[in-house]
Amino acid sequence: MNSIFNLEGKIALITGGAGVLGSNFANVLAKQGVIVGIVSQSLEKAESTVKALEANGGKGFAVQANVLVKEELEKIKDLIVEKYGRLDILINAAGGNMPGATIQPDQAIYDMKSDDLQKVIDLNIIGTMLPTQVFAELFAKQKSGNIINISSASAQRPLTRVVGYSASKAAIDNFTQWMAVELAQKYGEGIRVNAISPGFFIGEQNRALLLTPEGKLTPRGEKIIDHTPMGRFGTPEDIDGALLFLCSDMSKFVTGITLKVDGGFAATSI
Repeated sequence: MNSIFNLEGKIALITGGAGVLGSNFANVLAKQGVIVGIVSQSLEKAESTVKALEANGGKGFAVQANVLVKEELEKIKDLIVEKYGRLDILINAAGGNMPGATIQPDQAIYDMKSDDLQKVIDLNIIGTMLPTQVFAELFAKQKSGNIINISSASAQRPLTRVVGYSASKAAIDNFTQWMAVELAQKYGEGIRVNAISPGFFIGEQNRALLLTPEGKLTPRGEKIIDHTPMGRFGTPEDIDGALLFLCSDMSKFVTGITLKVDGGFAATSI
């Protein structure tokens, strides 16, 4: 497909690629002619995502791995090098939250489950750092590569209740800048590291926080919409343009940024 983004034939790998945002990223890139690798702990879900890509004329491959296990990521790297000879884009979309790592209205900070807090921090921080570490070695050898991390609106403006998630996503912003400097200074301008900060998108992890079982806004959901100038929650498709921009050479002099796609949430004051 001819496109201003010129991504035809690129090889991309998406951790958490079978999730809501990850699968949408995969679909967007596949439509641009990118060969997309889907990483999931569930091989069945990864294969299902690839089948959906192929049904729409795209190309992809499914791999099973836990982003917290370096050895499994190393095997994926070896597989990609053997089959394709290179990797062009890494999207770290694995992440999430757990109820036990949040503070309910009737709870205090000391009621939070420390085990769940650790799991959330590990998934969001280590689950981004380890894939970056593994595939940065390949990018360094190639002198080219593009890493995109996933931040959150709660990283720049800490939100009540989601303490573990907010803290871990704030760390992603810092890590994105650190890696951008590290890789560009040591291996040249061909390697870029950026992040996308989505606003509020309804997913399985936050549905109960934002919507009632009847589909109406919860009090928290109402507050968020009140502080979103565009007056709605985001959809996965709202991120498409930001993703294509950061993946392509249209952003070849852009590194170390966190691109907000939040309907104006971060710009709003009380």
